[in-house]
Amino acid sequence: MNNFKSHFKFNKQERSGIFFLLLIIVVLQGVHLFIKAKPYDTESKIAVNTLVQSKLDSLKKSALQKEELKTFSFNPNYISDYKGYTLGISPEALDRLFAFREQGKFVNSAEEFQQVTKISDSLLKVIAPLFKFPKWKQKAKYASSYSNNSTKKKTIQVADINSATEEDLKTISGIGEKLSSRIIKFRDRLGGFLEDEQLYDVYGLDVEVVERALNKFKVLNPPKVEKININKASVEEMSRLVYINRKLAQEIVKHREMHGRYKSLDELKHVPTFPLDRIARIKLYLTL
Repeated sequence: MNNFKSHFKFNKQERSGIFFLLLIIVVLQGVHLFIKAKPYDTESKIAVNTLVQSKLDSLKKSALQKEELKTFSFNPNYISDYKGYTLGISPEALDRLFAFREQGKFVNSAEEFQQVTKISDSLLKVIAPLFKFPKWKQKAKYASSYSNNSTKKKTIQVADINSATEEDLKTISGIGEKLSSRIIKFRDRLGGFLEDEQLYDVYGLDVEVVERALNKFKVLNPPKVEKININKASVEEMSRLVYINRKLAQEIVKHREMHGRYKSLDELKHVPTFPLDRIARIKLYLTL
């Protein structure tokens, strides 16, 4: 008991030290409470120029609207489902066009596009200015009447594009050694062009250059190609086709394994990343 009391006995020097320690603690607590209670100056030091900000917002909105309205001309023969959707064309109208194209036929005017798709006059009036048909197709409509009325018309010798050499192709303005070689390699990988429009698929060829080439070269003798059976072909076999890369071939095979055999080539539309705008020409190389 005496030992316990000894812990609470302090001499004068120790009592002074404890007093000063308590005094320091009280002073620090007071300073802390004073600082905490002092109100901060929350008034904003930055003033916004509302007139300038309003003009900036208006310019941004105008720029966005112009960007949304920005459109490009295109050949309606190769319209995709997404493009048709953005233009307001119904799926039924697009299906009619796709069925027409599967027969190897092309629309050569806005009026013919309406006849095939059966879209309304009001919709045609909106989207027709965006149509861009190859010049050689537009000229073909007037070829017969021109030959009857003109005695000075020059006859253009049309050659088979499947037998054209690099030297033949280089006679076209815009096609040099590099592009002529690329066309030949593309043709060889396909096994030969089956339709004229496949020339548009050659990388690096501008539309104008293709149109000039098709004035002189056309598919006169379509080759007999060995078609790929999509219900039997492996990924490697399928990816040999120019239009189908390995990733797309894997997706085609995966869809077949998950859903069973393809009953029609149109079922390829359900395969992710399948290029719908080229389905008509790809189907030329496929079979069930």
